Amino acid sequence: QVQLVQSGGGLVQAGGSLRLSCAVSGRTVSDYAMGWFRQAPGKEREFVATINQSGRSTYYADSVKGRFTSSKDNAKNTVYLQMNSLKPEDTAVYYCVAGNSFSVILAAYDYWGQGTQVTVSS
Repeated sequence: QVQLVQSGGGLVQAGGSLRLSCAVSGRTVSDYAMGWFRQAPGKEREFVATINQSGRSTYYADSVKGRFTSSKDNAKNTVYLQMNSLKPEDTAVYYCVAGNSFSVILAAYDYWGQGTQVTVSS
């Protein structure tokens, strides 16, 4: 059974950085495209980033492009989301997801992490 366990997140001031981790168990991280989505209070869940199976291709939402970077560490079976130059509007619960398709569509992913809170103060 595939499980995704997230870590990282927390409270940071605007302009700061955080790194989210998502450890995969039950399969190898290179088997899946890994996505990141977020949900702010009162808003719908939105796409943030995705990285393909090999880790060579990534795609980002316009709102985070140039600030966020997703990467894979096959040795640790983990995917990361490095978040720099954080803004208050980045405040949300962040979810990592795994699936067979390199997609911006949430329904394309089959497995979910438990979510982690990121709060950016102004």
